[in-house]
Amino acid sequence: MGDTGLDGAIRAADGDDIAIPRAREYALLAALLARPPDAALLTRLASIEGDGTPLGLAHKALAAAAAEQEAAAVAREYFELFIGVGRGELLPYGSYYLTGFLHERPLARLRAELVALGIERVEGQCEPEDHAAILCEIMAGLVTGEFAAPVERQRYLFDRYLAPWMPRFFADLEAATAADFYRPVGAIGRLFIDLETEAFALPA
Repeated sequence: MGDTGLDGAIRAADGDDIAIPRAREYALLAALLARPPDAALLTRLASIEGDGTPLGLAHKALAAAAAEQEAAAVAREYFELFIGVGRGELLPYGSYYLTGFLHERPLARLRAELVALGIERVEGQCEPEDHAAILCEIMAGLVTGEFAAPVERQRYLFDRYLAPWMPRFFADLEAATAADFYRPVGAIGRLFIDLETEAFALPA
């Protein structure tokens, strides 16, 4: 874990019309939650196109925000949202949302699951595995086949480690006081996780 590049996240999904947009969405969220975008990424984000669906409109809002914002301003916003002096406005960790505390039992269970899948922690990675960015990165890898696992395992990890808390986190991000650039990121995450929840609920 550790590479949240948008291109790398879809390289193994070529030829699968469903997997490609799913992997891209997870990779986009992972990249923006792991660190603030630099000027080059903001330029790429400004070219995103969207349709008339709620998710498409959220993509258009992100593109507009990327076109208007400077990298330094987005970096300050990221700091206020996720780091802060002492702590940021939001804590993007599964354990916190599920138990009210960091590094609790949900994280220990997740780590055991990842070991079973052969997914190793990148040396130097300071964030725990239940960080929203890392979980989105893992899902992107599962969708593309970078991390080998059947669809049933993908569904199980999503249902157990993302679905119980990520909708609340993204809704909180969308409504956060410090959020400007990150408001459409929250909308994209909330809408996409809802779509994934509906898709995984369908009979196999």
